[in-house]
Amino acid sequence: MHGIGHTIRRSLRNIVRDETGATLTEFAFVGPVLCLMLVGLFDLGFQIYAQTAMQGALQQSARKSTLEPTITTTDALDEEVRQQVNRIIPGAVISFTRKNYQTFADVKKPEDYDDTNTNGVCDNGEKFRDLNDNGAWDADRGRDGLGGARDAVLYTVTAEYDRMFPLHGFIEVPEQISVDAVTVLRNQPYDGQDDREPVVGNCT
Repeated sequence: MHGIGHTIRRSLRNIVRDETGATLTEFAFVGPVLCLMLVGLFDLGFQIYAQTAMQGALQQSARKSTLEPTITTTDALDEEVRQQVNRIIPGAVISFTRKNYQTFADVKKPEDYDDTNTNGVCDNGEKFRDLNDNGAWDADRGRDGLGGARDAVLYTVTAEYDRMFPLHGFIEVPEQISVDAVTVLRNQPYDGQDDREPVVGNCT
């Protein structure tokens, strides 16, 4: 009887000390987190790759957009960029915008105004120079479109696409990704540059 009790106690000690299967249990906790990190890295890597490739395609086509503008030319250039981007991101929804400025220094700059009350906001009837001629003060003085000869053009392409990896199925991130590529070039001097005499308006 004593021998049986000793055998049972020894068996229990062996069970407690036995680590067989511990690695599998640990992996059950760590594995999902590791897989999620890998999916996240793949997703981020593709996003960086897509944006870099888009930037290259845009730079190449934007040089052509500095030629004398016509509707046919701009449509053809947009289509060229669209085809290149769709080779990288099939099914992406691609959109284009162009803003033109008199000089490179004007790009994305606000319209000038007289900040008489020194509050950093165009308000209270302060005078402003309506450089894009739309009747209101703007934080971006650019005019929509390709512009004319010698104008600086901000050319932007935006691609929206479904994530290549199902990261959104595990954590709260949007199912779609939006990436932008931007370049600024000057239109060729095929003609004299138009004057941009601003109309003076009043801030509201």
